[in-house]
Amino acid sequence: MFDYNAPSQLLKDKVILVTGAGDGIGKVAALTYAEHGATVILLGRTLKKLEAVYDAIETLGHPQAAIVPLNLDGAAEHDYLELANTIESEFGHLDGLLHNASVLGDRTAISTYNPATFEHVMRVNVTSQFLLNQALLPLLEKSDMASVIFTSSSVGRKAQANWGAYAVSKFATEAMMQLLSSELAIKTPNIRVNCINPGATKTKMRASAYPNEDPTALPNAVDIMPLYLYLMGEDSLAVNGQSIDAQ
Repeated sequence: MFDYNAPSQLLKDKVILVTGAGDGIGKVAALTYAEHGATVILLGRTLKKLEAVYDAIETLGHPQAAIVPLNLDGAAEHDYLELANTIESEFGHLDGLLHNASVLGDRTAISTYNPATFEHVMRVNVTSQFLLNQALLPLLEKSDMASVIFTSSSVGRKAQANWGAYAVSKFATEAMMQLLSSELAIKTPNIRVNCINPGATKTKMRASAYPNEDPTALPNAVDIMPLYLYLMGEDSLAVNGQSIDAQ
């Protein structure tokens, strides 16, 4: 799956929502899914960045994307329900959901961690995913084969000092994936749920977490896209409830 060679139309006629689609791994994933035939719904906080991704997809001649500006820190339940209603009216269903949006928070000891920052990280990295799942599951159930992908981290499996709320949030992400995959396997087997740990990748978040690291030594986001394609396409129908390293 790490050197997966995806068919050019692997995701033809699929509707896929990508959070954090304006930058980094989310941007590259959105472009990659569109390149392989998907209609991509671009969700993010910054409209200008989303418009740039939209324009790139259009310029390349891929299926027309859709833009959903949404601040996951301040969004409430009704915002997610409104999003679901819009997707249903425009597309009728949803075939894929990539939970990519995350914030790092502070790299400090948990004993002195700022409570407001902790709540902010948990709202963006955990609560938003919970609400988005609940709102969009009825649309995913209408798909012949739907895939939900969470974004994990090595510090969400074994905590390390000074990773604070980010580590806590990624442990929660792993738990949410496991819960959702096991519950849906019983009642909605057409939806599979997995996690991807991107690993050390050249992104702005990585640079913030490791300011002294040489970014030229890191792989680009495009280098880890084979796994993102594999888990979103039909070749991974038997994969459910797994947390997989992209590197």
